[in-house]
Amino acid sequence: MDSPQQLAVDAPRVWDRPAVTVPAMAVLALIGGRLPSFSTAANVYVIVIGGALLWLGLGNRVPRRAAGGRLRTPALWWLVPALLFGVLEAATFIFGTKDGFPTFSRLSDPLLEDPMIRSAAYFGWLAAFWGMVRR
Repeated sequence: MDSPQQLAVDAPRVWDRPAVTVPAMAVLALIGGRLPSFSTAANVYVIVIGGALLWLGLGNRVPRRAAGGRLRTPALWWLVPALLFGVLEAATFIFGTKDGFPTFSRLSDPLLEDPMIRSAAYFGWLAAFWGMVRR
């Protein structure tokens, strides 16, 4: 009689669990939200954090999750607003804002003056980037 098969499953690393990564991202977001907008410190902070996530994503240091299936045609329609946003933002940036056509970035500046809203934006950026690292 054959021996029963053993099923081995790798346990996730302690630092890779949501109970660890979400609070870590929250702390990083709170630090980033306290930095003044467009300051040297804020730019260096974004480059360092983004570079670290890029380094993690390009290497085999983080276990990957299974990728989802292919996008269906109705889901692709969600790309139209994103592409339109990108085209309008690029056009107003290239042609200048002196004619009364502000970029979306300029329109969001009053919102991002509040450190808590800026921290929430940092958290969204970190969560989206972490999701890309895991794929």
